[in-house]
Amino acid sequence: MPVFRLIDEELNFPPAELADHYGRLAVGGDLSSERLLLAYRSGLFPWYNEGEPIVWWSPDPRFVLFPENLKVAKSMRPIFNQQKFDYTFDQEFESVMLACRELRAVEKGGDGSWITDEMLAGYVRLHELGYAHSVEVWQDKKLVGGLYGISLGKVFFGESMFAYVSNASKAGFITLVRILTAQGFWLIDCQQETRHLQSLGGCSIPRHLFLEIMEKNEKEETLIGNWGEQLMR
Repeated sequence: MPVFRLIDEELNFPPAELADHYGRLAVGGDLSSERLLLAYRSGLFPWYNEGEPIVWWSPDPRFVLFPENLKVAKSMRPIFNQQKFDYTFDQEFESVMLACRELRAVEKGGDGSWITDEMLAGYVRLHELGYAHSVEVWQDKKLVGGLYGISLGKVFFGESMFAYVSNASKAGFITLVRILTAQGFWLIDCQQETRHLQSLGGCSIPRHLFLEIMEKNEKEETLIGNWGEQLMR
């Protein structure tokens, strides 16, 4: 399959099922709020390196977590029972993104991160519009972990997470899944498989099944706004 080149003036994408065997569908375009929201609704996400064109991906298989399949290891139970962390939503969105970027850069030996300045600005705009959300994990009033992503309908699209303290990101993710379960969410999109997410119950599904879920999700209402005010009352 070819990788398509987007025309900046046209707000559309080729069908996601036309992605190549690596999962690459198209290059180009921008990270405007309109294009990002269309991408996620279409089963796509951007991922590229600093100085490169934007690349839009639709991997097959897709790694996801169905909320009812969440696994909480016995080792995590004292974390919650002893209330070792405090949790907030949408209080420090940009700080969470910056921490994720810092961690990714460290993992690459200090050689940049896929969370570029352009990516940061694009997702902060989505947060301001009420579509992008963060989970903050605190210990002694210090931000020690967190994650962020996009919410559309009954699907949450996880983007990245970080932890400065052991188990902080895992505790934040479990807290998020539990709250989304109570809100009737169907799916957490993890994009690609990691051992960390697999241990929490993530699994791979064929792209066609993911796209079928996304098509059904179009009819669902999106919980827009500050989740700290709506979900943590």
